[in-house]
Amino acid sequence: MSKKGGKQAETGRKIHIPCKRAKVEASCPPSPMNYDSPDSVFESLIFPIEQEKFFKEYWEQKPLLIQRDDPSVAAYYQSLFQLMDLKELSSQGLYYGRDVNICRCVNGKKKVLNKDGKVNYMQLKRDFDQKKATIQFHQPQRFKDELWRIQEKLECYFGSLVGSNVYVTPPGSQGLPPHYDDVEVFILQLEGEKRWRLYKPTVHLAREYNVESEDRIGNPTHEFILKPGDLLYFPRGTIHQADTPPGGLYSTHVTISTYQNNSWGDFLLDAIPGLVFDTAKEDVDLRTSIPRQLLMQVDIDDSTRRLSSLLRSLADRLENTKELRSSDMKKDFIMNRLPPFLGNSSDSLAPGGKLPKLDSKIRLRFKDHAIITVEPDQENSDELRKEMVYVYHSLKNRRERHMMGNEDDDDTSEEGISETHGLRFPLSHMDALKQIWRTATVTVKDLSLKSDAEKENLVLSLWAECLIEVI
Repeated sequence: MSKKGGKQAETGRKIHIPCKRAKVEASCPPSPMNYDSPDSVFESLIFPIEQEKFFKEYWEQKPLLIQRDDPSVAAYYQSLFQLMDLKELSSQGLYYGRDVNICRCVNGKKKVLNKDGKVNYMQLKRDFDQKKATIQFHQPQRFKDELWRIQEKLECYFGSLVGSNVYVTPPGSQGLPPHYDDVEVFILQLEGEKRWRLYKPTVHLAREYNVESEDRIGNPTHEFILKPGDLLYFPRGTIHQADTPPGGLYSTHVTISTYQNNSWGDFLLDAIPGLVFDTAKEDVDLRTSIPRQLLMQVDIDDSTRRLSSLLRSLADRLENTKELRSSDMKKDFIMNRLPPFLGNSSDSLAPGGKLPKLDSKIRLRFKDHAIITVEPDQENSDELRKEMVYVYHSLKNRRERHMMGNEDDDDTSEEGISETHGLRFPLSHMDALKQIWRTATVTVKDLSLKSDAEKENLVLSLWAECLIEVI
C-alpha cells in the first residue's frame, strides 16, 4: 500500500499534470461486462449470482466457485491478458522485481528465480519452459485497458483500492506454496486450466500474508479445476494453493484483489484521533493530566478503568456526531486509485460546458473520484492553524503508477511522497460544496454562500479542475 501524505492542493489553481484520456486497445471480443455503473460491473463479474446473495452468503464468509462453460466469456477472459502479451510488454521495458517475478514452489517453499535489471523475453520464456517457473506479472491494469476499465469501476463500487496480478504457470508445476492473503480475492481463469485446493482458515479475515506448512493445514475443504471463463472468490485468510495439471497447456489467471487494510479496526485507527481532538476542545476530562509516572508503571489497573470511562464518554459523543473525520484513509484511497477510464478519445480532459456564471446550472462530474475533508490549513505553519475544506480527486492520477508504491516519477515530491490533486477552500464553503455533491443539479446563485463573488469563485475553481460541468 502506498504511503500517505504529500503536497497539498491549492485554492483555484490548476495542478500542472494534465488529465489524459486513455487509448482503448483494438480488437476485443464482445464484453459480458455491463459498464453502465459500478454496480452493473460487479453484477456482471459474479453473474449469475445476485449481489444480495453474494454479500449475504459469501462475502468474508466462504468461497464461491462459478463455472460457466461459456465460449464467449472464455474468449473475453482470454483477451484480458495472454502469455504472448509479455513479449510486447518486455520490449517496453519491464524490470524483475518491480514488474515481474519468476518463482516456483519447491518442497513447500517459494523459490524466486529473478534475474537482475530489465526483463528479456527470450530468457523469461526459457525459465518458463525449462525451469517450470511461474511468471507473476504485477498490476497488468497499468498496460491493459480492459483491466483498467474493470478495476476502476470496482474501486468505485467498493470504495477501496483494487489491484491485480497475472500468474502464468507451465503444466505440471506450482508457483507458490500454501498461503493466505490479507485481501478479498477474485480469480479469473484466462488460459488453460488450474487445479485449486482451498483449506479452512487458521486466521479468519487475516490482516497479513502468511505461508502455511502442509502438515498444519489438513485436508482441503474445496478442490476443483478452473477453466477459461470461470471465476473463483474467496475471503482474506483463506488458505490456498494452485498448480497446473501435467500433460496439458500452461495456465494463465488474473487475481483481482481488494479490501486490504479496509476493516472497522482500520477505520477506528483513522477516525478516533480526530474525534478525541475535537472532543477535548469541549471536555475538560480529556484535557486533565495523566497521573505522575504513569508511563513508567507496570501495573496500570487504575488508569485502564479511567481510560474505559473516557472511551464510554467518547462513544456517547460519537452517537450524536453527524460527521466523522477519516482524512488519512480517504486521502490514501483517492491519491492511489486509478483515474477514470474515459473511453477512446486521446484528447485531454477539458472543463465541462461553458464558463460558469451566476445563473448557470451546474452538476458534479466524477463523484466517485472526489472527496471532501476538513483539515488544519496545510499552508499555515502557525501553531493555531485554522481549519480548511479540502477537495481531493483522482482525475490526474497516473494509471502507470497504480498500486506500484512511491518510486521516483513526476508525481512525487522531493520527499518521495505522491502529490495530492485538488483544491482548498475556507470552512465557510462546506455547505455550498455539500449542495453540489448531494443534488443532481444546482444553480450557482442558489449556493449557500454570502456573496455572489464567493459563489462564482467556488464554481470556477471546481470547473477548471474538471469537477463540475455547466448544463
